[in-house]
Amino acid sequence: MKSLHSLLLAALLLTAIAVSAQPKAPAWVNKAGARKFTFKQNNLVVNEYGAVNDGKTLATIAIQKTIDECAKKGGGIVSFSPGKYLTGSLFIKSGVNLQIGKGVELLGSQDIKDYPEIDTRVAGIEMKWPAALINILKENKASISGGGLVNAQGKPFWDYYWNLRKDYDAKGLRWIVDYDAKRPRTILVESANDIIIKDVTIQQAGFWTVQLLYSSYVTVDHITIKNNVDGHGPSTDGIDVDSSLWTLIQNCDIDCNDDNFCLKAGRDWDGLRVNRPTEYVVIRNCVARKGAGLLTLGSETSGSIRHVWATDLVGYGTSNAINIKSARTRGGTVEDIYFGNITMHGVGNVIQINPNWNPAYSYSTLPAGYNPDSIPPHWTKLLNRVEPESKGIPTFQNVNVFNVTATNAKKAINAIGVNGTILRNFKLTNLKIGAATAGSIDFAENWTFNQVEIAAADGSSLKVTNSTNVKP
Repeated sequence: MKSLHSLLLAALLLTAIAVSAQPKAPAWVNKAGARKFTFKQNNLVVNEYGAVNDGKTLATIAIQKTIDECAKKGGGIVSFSPGKYLTGSLFIKSGVNLQIGKGVELLGSQDIKDYPEIDTRVAGIEMKWPAALINILKENKASISGGGLVNAQGKPFWDYYWNLRKDYDAKGLRWIVDYDAKRPRTILVESANDIIIKDVTIQQAGFWTVQLLYSSYVTVDHITIKNNVDGHGPSTDGIDVDSSLWTLIQNCDIDCNDDNFCLKAGRDWDGLRVNRPTEYVVIRNCVARKGAGLLTLGSETSGSIRHVWATDLVGYGTSNAINIKSARTRGGTVEDIYFGNITMHGVGNVIQINPNWNPAYSYSTLPAGYNPDSIPPHWTKLLNRVEPESKGIPTFQNVNVFNVTATNAKKAINAIGVNGTILRNFKLTNLKIGAATAGSIDFAENWTFNQVEIAAADGSSLKVTNSTNVKP
């Protein structure tokens, strides 16, 4: 496997001749990420509070006691002697740096009972859901670091999902199975400020790997995610920025089985009720390997996603380079997006845009035989109609794609607008794409193409339909 450094160097070399095409970074870019803070000198070791490093003895209580004692002292470092530690949900407090050092492996419990349910949001809906393996909830100035391994051991949760999925598909319940198959996330930062996640490796997430929810000024730096260990887990997103502000993600390497770097802002009726945006996000110097999107915006767009600067990224075998998706019940606006200095190898679609994504999952209908008065509350939230219907129509506009080199792609552009959602004001500059086929653009308006080269193996050119002022 090629190193992150070599991949990024290759990307920079390939785009060096086109630096003149790069727009000036907005002034807000330097404000993203955790603001400066320091930890107190206290250093508490979990083994001194009863944690056993044999990988078999459940150490949740001892580790949590250490964290709590550290917080009582005003904060500091919580560390581990080398070894393996089996644990359920942990809750980091303000002023505490959970230092998972080299030679340390946290093993996530494979018993869902070790993850207490909390009030949270998952896949755009606020509901009860198991806490993550490591949680930072309503805290400030805290960190996860250290160079060690967080092994979530998620395979039993993958198997549980697929078994439930077979049953639900047969009953016409595809739209709700993801919410009923409760699986623990690996790291959750929720309603927190000034948080740093740095220098850790995470593998085999049971569900999403890192979710940043309702939080501000968070830095995720130099983490490695390896979720395709011993299988391919469903919905094992890499990093999800969910209705959060001022986020910096850099120097990360993600191999997963769903969206690699993903921005979200709520779903349908419940997402429109909450109405919290994701804004001011910087993603730079990162690698995506297997996964659904080097940069995915959506499908949860209800609170809107805007002001995104994603540059100097590399993808290997990733399904899409930039992937913008929503549904006609989501609403919200995706805008002011910058995606550039990108190198992709073996991608599916270089540019994928779909405001009517995955109808079987996106649209909720209660099958016959179910009483709407006796279903779970989260079912009701997904079944609540967005009224008027026009409120559910998403808007995609003002997107800049620049300095992109893609080889061995399946399709260059797959922009599937719909009547009611016009893909407006896309600017494509200095794109060099080798693909099996060129693709198509539908229901678009005001797209500019400057130095865009598409070499399609089938000899095709971009097909443009139902569009205004779109001339490749």
